[in-house]
Amino acid sequence: MWRYFVLLFPLCSFAQTNFNVQLLDQWTDDALVPGFNDLRYSDCWGYTANGEEYAMLGSTEGVHFFRISENDAFEPIDFVEGNYAHPSVVHRDIKTYQNYAFLVCDEGTSSLQIVDLQYLPDSVHVVYENDSTFTRVHNLFIDEPNELMYACSVQPSVNGTLQPLISMQVYSISDVLNPVLMYVGPNGIPEVHDAYVRDNIAYLNCGFDGVRVYDFSDPANPIFLQNFDFYQDQGYNHQGWLSPDGTKYVFADETNGSSVKSCSVNANHEIDVRGRVSSNAQDGNVPHNVMITNDFAFVAYYNEGLRVYDIRPQVPQEIAHFDTYPEDEELFMMNGAWGVYSELPSERILVSDRKNGLHLLEFDREVFQSSEPDKIICYPNPTLPSSTFTIRLEEDREPSFLVEIHDTRGREIYSTFVSNANYAVLPSPQSAGIYSVRVSYPNEDQKEVAATFRLAVF
Repeated sequence: MWRYFVLLFPLCSFAQTNFNVQLLDQWTDDALVPGFNDLRYSDCWGYTANGEEYAMLGSTEGVHFFRISENDAFEPIDFVEGNYAHPSVVHRDIKTYQNYAFLVCDEGTSSLQIVDLQYLPDSVHVVYENDSTFTRVHNLFIDEPNELMYACSVQPSVNGTLQPLISMQVYSISDVLNPVLMYVGPNGIPEVHDAYVRDNIAYLNCGFDGVRVYDFSDPANPIFLQNFDFYQDQGYNHQGWLSPDGTKYVFADETNGSSVKSCSVNANHEIDVRGRVSSNAQDGNVPHNVMITNDFAFVAYYNEGLRVYDIRPQVPQEIAHFDTYPEDEELFMMNGAWGVYSELPSERILVSDRKNGLHLLEFDREVFQSSEPDKIICYPNPTLPSSTFTIRLEEDREPSFLVEIHDTRGREIYSTFVSNANYAVLPSPQSAGIYSVRVSYPNEDQKEVAATFRLAVF
């Protein structure tokens, strides 16, 4: 008799909670100078060249570079010390263009550093540093096709003296090592905190002034298109991301207890909130950075870790999570997951945690590409002998269930218990035939709920 029993556990040295997300690797360095509350890390970013995937992580001291191995491990490659390395460093931002990484910081007497990545996986090299125009910058966005760099919340210096804050500056980087200033503005608002730009259409996150939309086809003379400055559950408009098909925009308000807003975008670039979703908002939790596909939103949600939402329904549904910050915290709600990067070709996900460093996570997107099941779905069915098939349960239930497979004579040939997930990829029986698959789990009253269906193997 072929019998099999498996328990799935999270791969971590401390009690992280996870649901439909697996931890592949984690990197942290306690030797780095700690900031307030023992925090050391800020944003992360990904990069791909010559079939290899890389990760970058900001810290109090600078930016760390890693190769991501085919065995799902971070391999440290190099480190670039920031022009300002200090415990007070909270914000470092990293973006890439061609074979260069652009590094900025928003504390102290910092600078813009441009790093040549062409020598990866061996090393990286700083090829440009400017500490006057770019002394402090909060965030960058690079519109690669149009060779424009959007520097948000810029504070220049003159002879070492910091100057007043500039809401945003836009630079041509067609000559990478000679950025040329094209635009300063927009006027009438104190800051642009972050930006997302595609096809010269810029969605600017302007803090308490909401979202502004501009057309930068003429970078020196952008055209104002929209002002989305009033919406339900409005807070500090922090950052947002546009879907690849251009029809969805998801943004986060960095305010205690605020929600993530899932929006539609029409041909005139008008934004309309379709639905809102949050994670334990009643406890004052705060969403931070967002990246999305046409189907899913990946949110670095501070103390709540990574949250994954299905954004196809009008009201988004949480379908997965991984808690990068399992420590109990009642006073400070902005200690955990800061940055997220979900655009690696392998679909592995990078998440930076302010205290616990860089995480490499796996979320199986293909399992959730189909519509949300009412109860249970099984696919493919029929399946092939000695192959695999997938069982997926409805999203809003406890993440543990038992699967039992019986042949036509009622003999159990397979059994497995699945935890921390509402799906499982299972081995098909070795012989062709019709099999009975029983799925069971406890309900809210701890009474067994069970469903049985046929699996055809040909």
